[in-house]
Amino acid sequence: MYIKPPYAEDDLSVLHAHMKEWSFATLISRTNAGLHVSHLPFLLDAQRGPLGTLTTHLARANPHCDTLRTATEVLVVFNGPHAFVSPSWYSDQRTFPTWNYAAIHAHVRLEWIDDPEAIREVLTRTVDTYDTPVGGSWSFGAMPEELIAPRLRAIAGVELTITRIEGKFKLNQDRSAADRRGVIAALQRQGTTQDKALAQLMADREAVLPVPNERLG
Repeated sequence: MYIKPPYAEDDLSVLHAHMKEWSFATLISRTNAGLHVSHLPFLLDAQRGPLGTLTTHLARANPHCDTLRTATEVLVVFNGPHAFVSPSWYSDQRTFPTWNYAAIHAHVRLEWIDDPEAIREVLTRTVDTYDTPVGGSWSFGAMPEELIAPRLRAIAGVELTITRIEGKFKLNQDRSAADRRGVIAALQRQGTTQDKALAQLMADREAVLPVPNERLG
């Protein structure tokens, strides 16, 4: 991923926080046969390994499941909010349109979880993370075993130790504070979910950004 220095995010705690927030991510692997892609929910254990460990699961019927076993490279991409940025929103408009966005790339080493009880634990953690906060009446533990057992056999778990991590938060850091404020205000006026989320991300980071007197280029 191409990252200009102003856009680089190297704080592991910040990256981990956003990986949890943007946890429905893209698993990409490469084999001699080509690239393979799946979109999956990920669980992050920030304390396991120097950069953290990810866990996910996928259907054994998914062809990606077989190709992952011979993958030469595996990458997980976490995408944050993004939006078009018009020069009309800047104080200094002697420039061109751009796109603001945030993305995290986690390069990983893969290990399989094949034991049915270990897969049950993965599913339990996934339900606890995503379904329990909903507060509904459904419970994974209350499901009949005759329904759970076939599902455990149909699913493979994957544990992914992060070996390298890159964060790019392209949020107008190379423009003036006035220009950034103009972009935040415009995105809030635009009103779409993506625009509002990006505006909030920019606003949250304003306190820790340098305040240049002029563009860094």
